[in-house]
Amino acid sequence: MIELKNLTKKFGSYTAVDNVSLTIPAGEFFGFLGPNGAGKTTTIKMMTGLFTPTSGSIIINGFDIVKNPLEAKSTFGYIPDHPYLYDKLSGREYLFYIGGLFQMGKNEIQENVERVIDLLELASWIDKKTEDYSQGMRQRVTFAAAFVHHPKTIIIDEPMVGLDPRSARIVKDTLKQKSREGVSIFMSTHILEMVEELCDRIGIINKGKMIFLDTKENLFSHKSQSNGRLESVFLELIKEADAE
Repeated sequence: MIELKNLTKKFGSYTAVDNVSLTIPAGEFFGFLGPNGAGKTTTIKMMTGLFTPTSGSIIINGFDIVKNPLEAKSTFGYIPDHPYLYDKLSGREYLFYIGGLFQMGKNEIQENVERVIDLLELASWIDKKTEDYSQGMRQRVTFAAAFVHHPKTIIIDEPMVGLDPRSARIVKDTLKQKSREGVSIFMSTHILEMVEELCDRIGIINKGKMIFLDTKENLFSHKSQSNGRLESVFLELIKEADAE
C-alpha cells in the first residue's frame, strides 16, 4: 500500500511536485502519466527515498519513507528508468547480491533467485557477465532483482526501456500476475497503450499538480470527444491544464 499525503517538493523557488495526495491499496495497478517535466520522476525519487520531500509524507506499507527508510525500503522493489548493474558480475551473481542486501538467508536466496529466473525467462543467459547484456536483458534482470525479496509494492519508472516485443510481453504478464497476487504497483510511463492495457486507475500530473485521478473507464468517459482513446483524453486534459 502506498499513501502520499500533501506531497510537495521545491528546488529553490521552483515547485516540482505541488501538494499531491493519493492512496494505492494492495493489488491495485496504478498508472502515473504526465508530459516531460511534469513531476513524475521527482515523485518517484521521493517515494524511493532518493529525494526528501519539502513537505507532506510518504507511507509505504505502513512505514514513513523519511522516518523509517530501511523498514519502508525492505517492503518494495524499485525499477528505475536506467538500470544499473555491476558489469563484472553475472546476472545470477547480481541477484544473489541483491538477496544479501535484503538480509535473506542463503537457502531463501537460492530459491527466490531460481523463482525469478523462471518467472522472467532468464535461464539462457543469466550466467553471462552483465557487461555483455543488451539494454533489454539488463532491464529484465533489474525486474528480477526487484522481485527477489517478495515485495509488497513495486515502483517502476519507464518499464519498457530497451525491451523487444517478446520481453515486453513477459514483463507485462509478470506485472499483472503480481497485481493479482495483491502487490500494489505504481508505474510511471509515457506508453499510453501500456497504461490502457494494464492499469486499474490512472493519475495525470502536469506542472507538479495532479489534474486527474480516477479509474481508466471514468477517464474515457470524462470527455465526450475522446473517441475512447486514452491519448485523446490525455492530450485534452494537458491542454486544458496549460490554459488555466
